[in-house]
Amino acid sequence: MVLSAVSTKDRNKALLAMADSLLKNLRYILLCNARDVSRAKKKGTSGPFIDRLSLTNERIKGMVESLRSVAALKDPVGEIIKEWKRPNGLLIKKVRVPIGVIGIIYEARPNVTSDCAGLCLKSGNACVLRGGSDSISSNLAIHEVITKDLERFGIPKAAVSIIDVKERRAVDFLLSAPEFVDLIIPRGGEGLIRHVAGISRIPVIKHYKGVCHLYIDKYADLKKALSITLNAKVQRPGVCNAIETLLVHKDIAKAFLPKAAHALKEAKVELRGCPKTRQILKGIKGAVEKDWYAEYLALILAVKVVDDVQEAIRFINRYGSSHSDAIITKNKKIADEFLKGVDSACVYLNASTRFTDGYQFGLGAEIGISTDKIHARGPMALEEITSYKYLVLGSGQIRT
Repeated sequence: MVLSAVSTKDRNKALLAMADSLLKNLRYILLCNARDVSRAKKKGTSGPFIDRLSLTNERIKGMVESLRSVAALKDPVGEIIKEWKRPNGLLIKKVRVPIGVIGIIYEARPNVTSDCAGLCLKSGNACVLRGGSDSISSNLAIHEVITKDLERFGIPKAAVSIIDVKERRAVDFLLSAPEFVDLIIPRGGEGLIRHVAGISRIPVIKHYKGVCHLYIDKYADLKKALSITLNAKVQRPGVCNAIETLLVHKDIAKAFLPKAAHALKEAKVELRGCPKTRQILKGIKGAVEKDWYAEYLALILAVKVVDDVQEAIRFINRYGSSHSDAIITKNKKIADEFLKGVDSACVYLNASTRFTDGYQFGLGAEIGISTDKIHARGPMALEEITSYKYLVLGSGQIRT
């Protein structure tokens, strides 16, 4: 692969040039994005989808900062993960290497175009990008801007390729080409991801949806609990790390729920509660079984009163999506039980689930979030898009 011959220094220079180009062409990108947003609004697309689709000055500057952060990170390629010497004198080194060509299939968020391109280049991978039809103008503009100077650094433009047709058959063709692509990472709604996982002939790393929970324990600091509840639900409800279900210990439900309901109502959140919740919060809609599985991606929150942390853990492991779940408590024993017992990629103590993000984790950016249990889990960044090989150094040894 040509990229393997490009030095870390040149890859970093290319990333910084990509960041500068985004900044210089900010108005052009916003203009193209406005076309996508206008088309989506005419189609009657939902508010959360419009939010994911929309770019602003600040969001583009965030894309710029993400590329610069990735450039500043240590290059994982060539890292010796482990080495050891056998009694026969063989020296074995387990060395990190790029995966190869990564196909990224995503929907509304145009920032994925630059984030994924940056992570792939830094880790020595080529990428094939296929954004959603609703964001095609934005994606093509970003791709044009970030690839125009790559050849100055010895990187072929084809190292960051984009599929520029809207038809879904383009995705199906990509998924049937294991001779050209080594890994697929889908990012988007559950329907897209299940389609990709169902027909791909290429390995897929994914998460289907983000049904995230926040459990308020009886030993919680209720002021912090209220602040975290609002942040985790309201700050950006249309993303996969926003909470969809609030669990509250029975001993503090009467003290906490009315205050939380008042604040959430002011934020225009619709509550759907279990029978015990509705005894405290009169007039709210009753939650049914499908609400516990729902990824609303909207200002809707299901609420359930539970007896203890064990019930909270059982509930999350049954209805959750193994994405991000949190507990608010001052009790260390209960905290440890929750952190160990909840089977999710990211489990939080006294913090919002909204931090499940590659940039927030200090990884520069993310190429996706995985709820799988093989190879990569949680926010995936540089290390998660590398593999390894064994270098075995001998001096004439033969096996007897």
